[in-house]
Amino acid sequence: MRYSTIQKQRGLSLSGLLLWSAVLVVGAVLAMKVVPAYTEFALIKKALGAVAKSPESQNSSISQLRAAFDRQATIDNIHVISGKDIEANLEAGQPVLAVSYVVKIPLVANISLSIDFSAASNK
Repeated sequence: MRYSTIQKQRGLSLSGLLLWSAVLVVGAVLAMKVVPAYTEFALIKKALGAVAKSPESQNSSISQLRAAFDRQATIDNIHVISGKDIEANLEAGQPVLAVSYVVKIPLVANISLSIDFSAASNK
């Protein structure tokens, strides 16, 4: 029994496979370098909120708030910033802690990625 129509072959060529593999590898390496910066940012936001909302911080001075953040940063293993980098002020009788910082992530040779982070305890 013969088929009168020729069916088109389908599949992935070797060059297509190599191209998509390279794209996936570059994406995975980029993600492995960037994700730790974002997880540390999430820890910083959590620590700022915890320090600002604690009952001890209601009548604390700025130096006491910074020391409380340093203790929380030690627990959460935060190394990018310290208490001296934090700006503190009062809004409606409650302390608001804020910080802005830049993380520079080396990618390849002399190419690096710079990410600006800004966090506050009231956001």
